Amino acid sequence: MNLEIKNQTFIVCGATSGFGQATATALMNDGARVIGIARKQEGLDKMSHQNKRKFIAVKGDITTPETINKTAALASEYKISGILINAGGPPAKLFEETRLSDWDDAYRNLLRWKVELTQKLMPHFKSQNYGRILYLESSSVKQPYENLVLSTSLRLAVVGMMKTVAQEIGGCNINLNLIAPGSHNTPAINRLIEKKSQTSGADFESTKTAFIDAIPAKKLGNPYYLGNLAAWLLSPMAEFVTGQVYTLDGGAVKSTL
Repeated sequence: MNLEIKNQTFIVCGATSGFGQATATALMNDGARVIGIARKQEGLDKMSHQNKRKFIAVKGDITTPETINKTAALASEYKISGILINAGGPPAKLFEETRLSDWDDAYRNLLRWKVELTQKLMPHFKSQNYGRILYLESSSVKQPYENLVLSTSLRLAVVGMMKTVAQEIGGCNINLNLIAPGSHNTPAINRLIEKKSQTSGADFESTKTAFIDAIPAKKLGNPYYLGNLAAWLLSPMAEFVTGQVYTLDGGAVKSTL
């Protein structure tokens, strides 16, 4: 499919692994240029080598003010068309295992920086009367999962912000949407399975087997397929889509909403 993004530029946070890498790859495969942000130079170098002039590497922690300011400046310099806002989540814990400091950290790492980055990008998108902002969160915003109380609580706040802002800027050709993935074959899923293994007392492999069996699709999701949906939502093709939450979870969420 031609997404009509050839020669456009996008920012992808967490661009060297998991969903970020999958999205960056999908965008570049359709002719776009990607400014990829990640903390590790090794992954950035690999993406740069594989994609030559299509990938612009930026080393930094997107949750920090320094990298947020750098990202906002790049958005204006390169006249970006859209951004995937994506970063890792907090540690898996039961509610009774958490301390208030864990909640403070979750606020900073899951919500605060996304608010700041969105605020600083909005003038750029308004000035060009066009923009796509896509958040990458978790299917736990539709249905809570064990050991993810910190993630679920603060990601729900991101959904609330996204939907509200989408309403406030309606008519400006700036669309905000959110992908809420379930269990995919990424490094993050192994951390969740490890926590579940520790809690249950079962070994990792049997826990992983039971984990996958509980998914109606009976398999983990492919992050590269999610990357193609993300690329579509970041493209002009999604002009009539805003304020929406897309759940990709193999049928695990039982909610009717």
